[in-house]
Amino acid sequence: QVRLVESGGGSVQAGESLRLSCKVSVSIGSKYCLAWFRQAPESEREGIAIISRIGITYFADSVKGRFTASRDNAVNSVYLQMNSLRPDDTAIYYCAAKRRACSGLDFAEFDYWGQGTQVIVSS
Repeated sequence: QVRLVESGGGSVQAGESLRLSCKVSVSIGSKYCLAWFRQAPESEREGIAIISRIGITYFADSVKGRFTASRDNAVNSVYLQMNSLRPDDTAIYYCAAKRRACSGLDFAEFDYWGQGTQVIVSS
């Protein structure tokens, strides 16, 4: 069974940084496409970053230039470095995985999800 566990959320001031981690319970190797999504209150789930099986990243316009993402296959983990945080980044952040090639940030395409970690950014 594939389980994902996020950590690293918290409350910060605008302009500060946070680093989220997601530990996957199976060997991700070069088999899994990984992604980060977020969901703000009363909003739809938004795909913000994708990390391909070979480590190529893609970011939504809303976070491009502020967020970076990476994966460490040796420890079956994926990371989201969030810099210059803004109040509108406040959301629950989820990591997601699927055992096939990446094809975009459609949440319906991902098979496995973490429970989410809360990020609150105050002005």
